[in-house]
Amino acid sequence: MIFLDSSFFVALVCVKDRWHLRAKDLVRTLPKRKVTSDFVVSESVTVVGALGGGKAGAKLYNFVMDNCEVVFVDRELLEKAIATYLKYDGTLSLADAVAVEIMRGRGIRKICSFDTDFDKVPGISRIH
Repeated sequence: MIFLDSSFFVALVCVKDRWHLRAKDLVRTLPKRKVTSDFVVSESVTVVGALGGGKAGAKLYNFVMDNCEVVFVDRELLEKAIATYLKYDGTLSLADAVAVEIMRGRGIRKICSFDTDFDKVPGISRIH
């Protein structure tokens, strides 16, 4: 099982992204069980839509929903995430802190991301 981050989704879809070719290679090697969060979906669709228009954003949305288990943030998860956010003094975004807490809660050790901020979190191995 692996967690997929917005930087991966954006790179996968956006041909001009510097990580596009690597993301295309990685998508072929990912495990069957992929997890992400609704925060990641929001970030990814927003960025892709801003760069490529609403249809591109919607296409990414459908891809994520069809290929990933999406964890929806509730108050309990958000409370844990804000504690992680504070622990890292804001150097992880709240969406990244949510990802960390989902990973901890589900025993996920790997994240597919081009965001180096995850490298500072013990117990998480970043696939990039």
